[in-house]
Amino acid sequence: MPDLVFYRKRLIPFENILLKGDTVLFADEHAMVTKWNTINPRKDIDHGYSLYLPDEGFKISKFLRKDGSLHKWYCDIVEFYFDREENSVTTLDLLLDITVNADGEIHLLDMDELAEAHEKGLIDDELLHKALIRADRLLKAAYSGSFKKYTDMLDSYIKE
Repeated sequence: MPDLVFYRKRLIPFENILLKGDTVLFADEHAMVTKWNTINPRKDIDHGYSLYLPDEGFKISKFLRKDGSLHKWYCDIVEFYFDREENSVTTLDLLLDITVNADGEIHLLDMDELAEAHEKGLIDDELLHKALIRADRLLKAAYSGSFKKYTDMLDSYIKE
């Protein structure tokens, strides 16, 4: 998958952004890894890495501070769309997010946004179902300790 292009599509607020600054470190049909800098300057994070897992329906990002220390793991529940002609992948944000802090604290975020998107018809029943099932699977991994398989997988592609 040479020269793979990534887009991030959000429903609330609506946007479709070309992630032109991301560097692809690895890509096949089951996993993709990118290195990136924050799009907008932030005090809490500076850069990071993302592991895209189409078979799982989520993207796991390692948020790093300017000094390279871990701020948190940020997990987006997403739907993947591939465009073979453009050689691109678009991740549609299904609004639910899970964070795992450096100390292991776990948070589920944006359930209200998912409900709002469904109520407004931005997400149909099928995508709502997928979002809930994927979030449940990822939360179970985080609480059971098996989330480490994802962090280890991402870390195996980082050569710093």
